Parts: sequence; structure tokens; C-alpha cells
Amino acid sequence: MSIQGIDFIALPAADMTRAVAFYRDVLGLKPGSDFGGQFVEFEVGDVTLAIFDPKAQGRPFEPVSAGAIALRVPDVAAKVEALKAAGVTFMSDPFDSGVCHGAFFQDTEGNSLLVHQRYAPEA
Repeated sequence: MSIQGIDFIALPAADMTRAVAFYRDVLGLKPGSDFGGQFVEFEVGDVTLAIFDPKAQGRPFEPVSAGAIALRVPDVAAKVEALKAAGVTFMSDPFDSGVCHGAFFQDTEGNSLLVHQRYAPEA
């Protein structure tokens, strides 16, 4: 059997109220299903980005700090400036890889994210 796609990505939060506010108010994502404040979904294109409280599942909180979830935007420079104006600190200056533009930052919970714009055609 082959993998057909990615249904959702879940990121842990130490403070669900703070995390949901960041994804809703700073990143501009629209919240979808809310499972008692312990698991909140945001629909992003074909994928659901979920924020969850690991403590509610008896697990310790540990941010996803290695790697990053790439959030596609039409203009990385403009999004970086907008996020900086909203108080977001970037872990790197915007880069050009020869295939895409991007810049790394963290959410309020320490999870690694990347604003990303691919400009080269896919092979």
C-alpha cells in the first residue's frame, strides 16, 4: 500500500490559549474543530495543522525544534516584515536557496516553522 497524502500535522503546545492565539491572530489561520481546548485544528490548503496539549495525554511537553514546517506564502520578504511587526523573532535572515526563498522562526511554544516560497519549477 502506498501513502496517499498527509492528513494532518500536530504540534505540541505548553499553553493552548497562547498557541491558538498565535496561529489565529499572528499567522492568520482560521481555527476549525476544537476538541475541548486540548486539540485545535487549522485548515491550511489540503492539510490540517493541529495544535495539541501533550499534558492532557499524560505526556511531557517538548517543542518540535529540529526541522521545520514550511508555510507557503506568496512573498517571503513581505511576510517576514509583517511577522516581525507582530513581534515574531526569526532564527535566520531570509535566504535564497536557488530554488526557494524562506526564513526560519519559532511559534510561541518553541516549534520550528519556516515561511517559504518556491520559485523554481518542480522537476
